[in-house]
Amino acid sequence: MSHFEITGHAQKSAWDANEIPPVEEVRPGLWSIPVPIPNNPLRYVLVYAFESNSGITLVDAGWDTDEAWGALNAGIATAGGSMTDVTGVIVTHIHPDHYGLAGRIRDTSGAWIGLHPADASLLHERYEDTDDLVSRMGNLLAMSGVPEDVNPDLATASMQVKSLVHMALPDRSIEDGDALDVPGWNLNAIWTPGHSPGHLCLVDPDARLLLSGDHVLPRISPNISFHSQQFPNPLGDYLDSLAKIGFYEMDEVLPGHEYRFRGLKARADELIAHHEERLVEIEQLLAQDDRRTAWDLTQELKWSRPFNSMEHFMQRMANGETLAHLVLLEFRGRVSRDGNAPALFSLK
Repeated sequence: MSHFEITGHAQKSAWDANEIPPVEEVRPGLWSIPVPIPNNPLRYVLVYAFESNSGITLVDAGWDTDEAWGALNAGIATAGGSMTDVTGVIVTHIHPDHYGLAGRIRDTSGAWIGLHPADASLLHERYEDTDDLVSRMGNLLAMSGVPEDVNPDLATASMQVKSLVHMALPDRSIEDGDALDVPGWNLNAIWTPGHSPGHLCLVDPDARLLLSGDHVLPRISPNISFHSQQFPNPLGDYLDSLAKIGFYEMDEVLPGHEYRFRGLKARADELIAHHEERLVEIEQLLAQDDRRTAWDLTQELKWSRPFNSMEHFMQRMANGETLAHLVLLEFRGRVSRDGNAPALFSLK
């Protein structure tokens, strides 16, 4: 029977002390480098550096800030290399804390950037020409029942992160099952849509390691939001991806945040159970009072902190999570919706 166990003890101690953890060599020639995230409860992203005779391959990159750039350079130096040794950057997904510095790394070292095509196709409207994306988000929030006086603040809440991304189109497309060009390692891609449409996990069955990106984290559930840059049923995709990843039981999981752990299937099962409980919670709220908007439900659901204390971006993410659960209930034939601005959800 699988079980969950923390293995990144120095990382866990640093987390409990509200500190940045140390750079660590987690296997011979594989380094974990924490790169700070500004003004974010996740505090840092864990960038992984694979050493080989032909250079360094990074998995993820961090935000495009001078502090992050300095931390990444210092971490690579601790591993005995420099930024000019980097030959490739494998990006698990396009969120700024994972993708933001990839272009700056390529400018410095000439490294290739690899990304799943489902995420690569979103880059232009996400980080360059964003007007249409903001407009569609406003429409989605109106459909959710967000009041008109709040809608603009929520619709534009993510635009400040554009400055934290050095826009760079990928050089390589990474598909499900692809063997990755990391000399000395048997690294393969696993497509795990949900947190983003093109999210990738990486597995090395010889080293018995799995790099989970944001797909499976040891402490929190990653944000799974319904929005215009997602597939039609993102939570359904995520639950399918959790079931898929549970078959890859390895000696250790190296996540994109927090700390390393063992017991992938046990943690995946916990996350599946969490979302199933959330679906029941939403159905219970609808049973008490039918024909509710997503925004109404979002304000009544239990969150890790009081909803009214959340910043606009966090409120938008919470609403997106509620919508993702409602959409999955629609796909399962449990819930119906009526109207559009706002849409009213009812039990079938």
